[in-house]
Amino acid sequence: MPLAPLTSDKLYRTAALNGLSDACKSTKHLTPLDEIVGQERAQHAVEFAMSIKEKGYNIYAIGRNGLGKRTMVMRYLNRHETNGNSHTLYDWCYVSNFGDTRCPKVLKLPVGEGSSFKKDIENLMKRLVKAFPLAFDNELYYSRAEKLKSELATKQETTLKTLTKSAEERGISVSITTQGDYQLVAMNGEEPHSEDSFAALSANDQQVFENTINALEVELRGIVRKLTEWEEQYSDKQQKLDENIAQEVVGHCIKDLQLKYKKVVDVKAYLTDMYADILDNIDIFLEENEEQVALAYASLDKKMPRRYQVNVLVHQSDTCKFPIEVEESPSYHSIFGYVENATYKGTVFTDFSLIRAGSLHRANGGVLMMDAVKVLERPYVWDGLKRALRAQKLNLSSLEREVTLSGTISLEPEAIPLNVKIILFGDYQTYQLLQHYDPEFKELFRVTADFEDDMPRTDISEEQYARFIASIVHDNDMLHCDRKAIARIIEYSSRQADDQNKLSLHSADIANLLRETNYVARASNATMIRCSHVEQAMLNQELRVSRLKDHVMQSFVTGTTLLDVHSHAVGQVNALSVIATSDYQFGAPSRITATTAYGSGEVFDIERSAELGGNIHSKGVMILSAYLASVFGKTATIPLTTHLTFEQSYGGVDGDSASMAEVCAIISAFSGLPLRQDIAITGSMNQFGEAQPIGGVNQKIEGFFDVCGIKGRTAGQGVIIPESNVHNLMLRKDIVEAVSKGEFQIWAISHVSQAIEIFTGNPVGIEADQGFYPSDTVFGLVQSKLNALRR
Repeated sequence: MPLAPLTSDKLYRTAALNGLSDACKSTKHLTPLDEIVGQERAQHAVEFAMSIKEKGYNIYAIGRNGLGKRTMVMRYLNRHETNGNSHTLYDWCYVSNFGDTRCPKVLKLPVGEGSSFKKDIENLMKRLVKAFPLAFDNELYYSRAEKLKSELATKQETTLKTLTKSAEERGISVSITTQGDYQLVAMNGEEPHSEDSFAALSANDQQVFENTINALEVELRGIVRKLTEWEEQYSDKQQKLDENIAQEVVGHCIKDLQLKYKKVVDVKAYLTDMYADILDNIDIFLEENEEQVALAYASLDKKMPRRYQVNVLVHQSDTCKFPIEVEESPSYHSIFGYVENATYKGTVFTDFSLIRAGSLHRANGGVLMMDAVKVLERPYVWDGLKRALRAQKLNLSSLEREVTLSGTISLEPEAIPLNVKIILFGDYQTYQLLQHYDPEFKELFRVTADFEDDMPRTDISEEQYARFIASIVHDNDMLHCDRKAIARIIEYSSRQADDQNKLSLHSADIANLLRETNYVARASNATMIRCSHVEQAMLNQELRVSRLKDHVMQSFVTGTTLLDVHSHAVGQVNALSVIATSDYQFGAPSRITATTAYGSGEVFDIERSAELGGNIHSKGVMILSAYLASVFGKTATIPLTTHLTFEQSYGGVDGDSASMAEVCAIISAFSGLPLRQDIAITGSMNQFGEAQPIGGVNQKIEGFFDVCGIKGRTAGQGVIIPESNVHNLMLRKDIVEAVSKGEFQIWAISHVSQAIEIFTGNPVGIEADQGFYPSDTVFGLVQSKLNALRR
């Protein structure tokens, strides 16, 4: 009994929308879906990872682009608390380390207090800049300083007067310069002795003067030492006076801050250190030269006001319970932060106030999401990320120093404790590479969120999909879709999934279609998106990317590509293949021919010999060779050599979806029976001749249907496909209509013998005793011819 072709209801599954109520006329009546549909497995993985605080439970999200991975994670994180396991958030600041300015200290403050503390310190500096000059420029300070100075002057003057008087009584004049030099001169009455007058003295008088002067010098040196000690004592007293006044000023200004931040341990300790440092560097607040002040603020000198600034590295909002950072360009500096350099009057310098935060700093206590490929593409980023996750610390090191291996001076800031979840988005190939080549990967990314490409198509899932469509409409302020438009978009999703019983989860494709449909509807001044607008948008999409298809089809119009869709031919069959570009694929038929010659039973694959055949195609030829040998070579070698090729194929052939077509061509060449050329076939087979499913079945059928339209359509034309591909059929409406009218046929077979019967119109034959087939069957005819050759 001949195999019946498929009925039209098997070629396309319409969306009945049984899950929607009859009152639902458009997306306006649907509640938008606030989660990504069909990704429960991935969502559970994310929920599991976010619920565990231990190190290493970071997430690698696997899936192709367009599945809505990032959108799903973002929506989940924005909606859900992490089961109470979220980390406490802090504001992080860098301040000067007064003991070692190359190693800035980090301050941990409660959320929202970082900027407040910075402003408090700035206000403190402003108060001190005003208060110090006032404290040292008033009558009280001057009188106290003058008193100390007068005490010193009095003591100095009294001592020197006593010495001078004693010297005068002994005939010696004492003079002391302002530079501290002194002279002792022998007196001749009221005038100093000249050289002549001194020489006129007796030797005894001269000796008396010399002895007196020597004694006075000894006494004077002792007095000078006393004067120096008194100067030092005066300086100490003056400094003590200044310190006491400074302590009063600083203590008065800083006491409110110390009281305000007494419960913040880090800040309390810093204020104590800053208090002591200000007392050691009072002079920077008393600088009068504006240029010197500017230089102090811009230089690296330790006595500078910028040493008291607060660099707020991370400031968390009071309303932020869970920071979520998305790093689009994961370079080393953008992730781990960096230290800027500044220039002042030709001098390049840096300090703690020029430390800048990276995305890891901002995500601390929350989540950082990045693209895995981009992370791996950037130098040193992957190693730095692993180092930070292992140590659970953020060390801001100079990349330039590590790369150049030089001793360039740079800062070494104190490390910040790190509590963060990393979510990497990537494809399966990248995941495999990391698993295979990086043993640390599985320890740091223990959770895999595997995103589905499709979901089962049921009434419930269609209802969810309709709500998903409604969410896109609402989010993008589009025109609402009526019920038929919703159904058509769901049918389009099934076509994208290549399965009647599944829906594609590539949300980007659906969102793009809706945007273009909305454009078409608005351009036609419609108030609602209708099915016709969806169809037009789909046609527009295909028109933009189908240039190659039009070029290939033109070759059938001009006869450049030889193809017969009407007659019969021996050893010749129409096979189907898919041609794909980066964003489009279409089917096109091609001719396979087989010729035979006396030989040893070998199937000679011309494509493989010409190095145009791929490994999978070669495997398919070997499988069909095994099938032919199992049928016709059980007792003796097949005495024919077969040459098999794709005609007019110049770009290479791969895949095994033509193996059934090749078997049909070979059987025709063996038997001499002609094959119908108005039928094309696609499908692979195993060694037992069973038909196996192939990909792109819709495009292949549509490609042959289009060529039949070009060459001239007849009622007998059709396509043979594997039975296991029936559920993949979501064909164009014009093909469904042609089948319903009997103008085109589609046969679904389970064995290659059924294809041979359809092509030849004769039964294949059932194997009888001792491996013989009836003589009036296809296999019987082949067997008799082979036996004749063997004899």
